[in-house]
Amino acid sequence: MHVRSLLLAGSVAGLAFGTFHSTAGAAIASAQTTQQAITAQQAQIDYLKHQLEIMSEQLQQMQVKAAAPAKADVKPAPKVTQSASNKFAIESADGQYSIGLTGGFQGDVGYYPGFDAQSKTGPQNLHAGFNARRARIGVTGKAAGDFAYTFIYDAGNSSDATPKGINTAQVSYLGIKNLAIDFGYSNVNFTLDQATSSYDTIFMERATPSNIATAFNGGDNRSNIGARYFNDRLWVGAYVTGPAPGEVHGQPERIGAFQRVAYQVLADPNYSLHVGFAVDELFKAPLNNGNAAATSLTYDPVKGIVTTTVPSAYSISLSDQPELRVDPATFVNSGSLGSLTNPLSGAQVYDLELAGNYGPLFAQGEYFHYSVDREGLPTASFDGGYGLIAYTLTGESHKYVPGTASYARIVPAHAFSPAEGFWGAWEVAGRVSYIDMTSNFHSGQTTSSSSAALNGGKQTSYTVGLNWYPNSYMRFELNYIHTDFDKVNSGTSGTLGAPIGAAIDALGFRTQVNW
Repeated sequence: MHVRSLLLAGSVAGLAFGTFHSTAGAAIASAQTTQQAITAQQAQIDYLKHQLEIMSEQLQQMQVKAAAPAKADVKPAPKVTQSASNKFAIESADGQYSIGLTGGFQGDVGYYPGFDAQSKTGPQNLHAGFNARRARIGVTGKAAGDFAYTFIYDAGNSSDATPKGINTAQVSYLGIKNLAIDFGYSNVNFTLDQATSSYDTIFMERATPSNIATAFNGGDNRSNIGARYFNDRLWVGAYVTGPAPGEVHGQPERIGAFQRVAYQVLADPNYSLHVGFAVDELFKAPLNNGNAAATSLTYDPVKGIVTTTVPSAYSISLSDQPELRVDPATFVNSGSLGSLTNPLSGAQVYDLELAGNYGPLFAQGEYFHYSVDREGLPTASFDGGYGLIAYTLTGESHKYVPGTASYARIVPAHAFSPAEGFWGAWEVAGRVSYIDMTSNFHSGQTTSSSSAALNGGKQTSYTVGLNWYPNSYMRFELNYIHTDFDKVNSGTSGTLGAPIGAAIDALGFRTQVNW
């Protein structure tokens, strides 16, 4: 009985324990499942909360944008540029087009303290005065990236032989590295002196032999087409030239050409040596030296007064003022080279160049040989040249310009500023020039007795100068020029062979600004 009771009690206890264990395990499992569910729900809540915060920020940004006024599509605007030479221009956003203002002014004052004429023929006095030597304004820039253009009008030359009008009207193609193809009216680069900008020449005027050389078919505003190749040391160019703006059109016009080669034998920041050679050819002379044909009046009793044209010859005339442009008188003068009987058929100029600098010391010189051909006559040949030396007291040097194979003016290391103790740059210089414009001629003969004779005279000029460069835009020049002009009388009146030259002393002062 007891055994049965114990077995029954054990069974009941076992069943109870199993039931308890099962119930407890289920409860524990249920509790774990509930906790996991809570954790998962909390994670979802946190995620949704984060998404709501992002959406809220995006909504706020959308509201701000919606509140702001609508903006149209804005294209890049043109910009103002500044070149290495401090020239300002407006340039398109893509850099393909630009336009900038350029120009300059040179105001000269001249005085002649000494003038000794050897005869009563020719000028007996030279007059002091003021000359707006150059007064230029224009635009320059680029188009379609590879093309450059320049247009400059000169309103100066108030008492000079050069007429007012177009100075430069040129288009250049620069799409090939180190090559420029030029077309239009511009200063030609024949002779080192002419290739140097008129704003950069050391003296107020270029030397007379250089001016005579470019008078054949060169100069500041000659029509031309050609090309030049250049790098830091080599310059090679060839151009065909035509009439200048002041020459008469509608009649046979001047046609010529020139070729020039220049090389920097030595090229160092502290020193340089430049050599060059050039040839200029006049293929076709203009009628009446490019001027309008002369006219005369004749009387016809039936038709009344009739205007007739006087026959004109193919000819040129070579002359120059004595290296100052205040009084317009000229001394060295070839007269008309060419006549109806012996028209001018061609001419050549040969030029040798030499220049260089060593620190602040600079020197330059050229030799010219001129040759003029007239039908039925022997060639008229004559020579000229100049040499100059300059020294910069403040230590600056003349820098080489590869694009023109010439030297630029001094740029002061420190602009004029007395408060800081700077006085700009100062330079002293001297030059001697000479030209003998006589050919097939000897003293005691008349030019009328020999059509081949050329008696333009001989001129020697001595110039000393002082230049002040207060900044890179301005310059003040003071020149003293002594000129000896030698010529003998070859006319039919007066004493044949008598001296008719002159000795001239001149003082010139120039104020210059250019940009």
